[in-house]
Amino acid sequence: MKPLRLWSVLAFEARMLLAFVLLGAAALAVVGARPATVAAQKYGGELKAMLREGWPSLSIHEESTSSATWPAMPLYNNLLLYEPSRPVESAEHVVGELAESWNWSADGKRLTFKLRRGVTWHDGKPFTSADAKYTLDLVRGAGEKRLKRNPRKSWYENVQDVTVNGDFELSIVLKNPQPSLISLLASTYSPMYPAHIDPDTMRVQAVGTGPFLIKSVKPDEELLLAKNPAYFVKGRPYLDAVRYIAIKSRPTRFNALIAGQLDTAMPGEGTAAIRDQVVGAVPKMAVWPVAFNDTTNVLLNHKKPPFDNLKVRQAVNLALDRPSLVRSVFRGALLPSGANLPPPYSDWGLPESELPKLPGWGDAVKNKAEARKLLADAGYGPGNPLKFTVSSRAVDSYIDVAVWMISQFQEVGIEAKLETFETTVWYSKLARRDFVIATNLTGPGAEDPDANYFENYLCGSARNYTDYCNKEVEAMIFKQSQETDKTKRLELVRAIDRRLQEDGARPILGQIIDYFMAWPHVKGLVPHHNIHNYSRMQDVWLDK
Repeated sequence: MKPLRLWSVLAFEARMLLAFVLLGAAALAVVGARPATVAAQKYGGELKAMLREGWPSLSIHEESTSSATWPAMPLYNNLLLYEPSRPVESAEHVVGELAESWNWSADGKRLTFKLRRGVTWHDGKPFTSADAKYTLDLVRGAGEKRLKRNPRKSWYENVQDVTVNGDFELSIVLKNPQPSLISLLASTYSPMYPAHIDPDTMRVQAVGTGPFLIKSVKPDEELLLAKNPAYFVKGRPYLDAVRYIAIKSRPTRFNALIAGQLDTAMPGEGTAAIRDQVVGAVPKMAVWPVAFNDTTNVLLNHKKPPFDNLKVRQAVNLALDRPSLVRSVFRGALLPSGANLPPPYSDWGLPESELPKLPGWGDAVKNKAEARKLLADAGYGPGNPLKFTVSSRAVDSYIDVAVWMISQFQEVGIEAKLETFETTVWYSKLARRDFVIATNLTGPGAEDPDANYFENYLCGSARNYTDYCNKEVEAMIFKQSQETDKTKRLELVRAIDRRLQEDGARPILGQIIDYFMAWPHVKGLVPHHNIHNYSRMQDVWLDK
């Protein structure tokens, strides 16, 4: 098949998938909309939700995985939140949680919140502006206490100060205008913490203001959350309890869903093959195709041989034939993309017309020939093959891609082998840069380029695992962040994305589509085009 024809087939598959996604989104907009009355909703019951592994901790501010956000989100509240009933997230559809109202100063450097009164923590103590200031100082590293890990500290580098005016008013003072702050605060990754609880305690005994509180814990097996009787939203939650059940074997956990032992899948676990299996066994199973807002990508350690050599980095990037990944592993459920989620799921990604030009999406034969040439220029060939170990988190979605990568490397003469690590070890390895090359999933958790660029591409950022550092690109990142004209900002955001792909900063393989599944009796759970942001569970109810 000629390359142009191959791209046309992939584009057609993507459009068909998009039509499916948009139809699903339209249905969700109706199903998830808040009704004028709550007469149709039923109270009571226990939702049984899937986990693919034990949660690393319950301290959302210290974690970077849906294995933490999916079960922990019901424990907390944010100042702001993306509207739960809208699958497509945007700053224009952010609602208040612990904030009743908010407004910007004329110069765009001060964001002031009026906070909700009468909110209590799970231990009965009142929520006040002191808690909100404590949380924001904690995550930006400005308070007396410190987080064990602080993966999103870079989100708040532009914060100059956080001030309070009484118990129910808070202001965030910025060094420069930053329109994205609303979106960052609306992410699941931005919950409020109590000032009277030590951060280390929050890892295992999370005390929040959320609709559910911890009932019992069986580490690596089961987390049971019970209804918060003092929740500040009148009439919520509907459920009596949510039980998260960890099942490490992918076939076993989906067999449990088929058997009715689970009510819902877990975000990010529904591949095309699994969808077919589940729907074949249970035709009435509800399925939502939604974008992760997660890229599957490759981490190359720029400071360790052989990837301290630009030619080797370029060779590896060209060796990975993305269209074959779409066909073989994802069966069409992988969208060509740069670093940002493409339209229409988000406004920020590169348009469809530019995607065939990205590294690894062109002529596979030509790309692999160029990869061999670059390897030869770097001193590698049949008599001296490049050898390395591909590191992977011990999660199916990571391993599937790692195995494919190794087969791709063989085609250009690279000898690679696989090593896997449990989640509790994985993020520590990445933080120490204890890898040479690794598979990875990257989800910024907020519908704004600042979340992605600040976390993953700024020089010295904790989650810039490749240690890519380009001062020219960094200046562009800061410039787009401060731009208040959205049209001008979009031009800058896309120019940065093109440059990151050309530089092979963190080779992007594509944006993943998840087939989220739940039994039809689960109501009010609206999957978003973002893997992290739809599990508050306060509006979920069981029609049985």
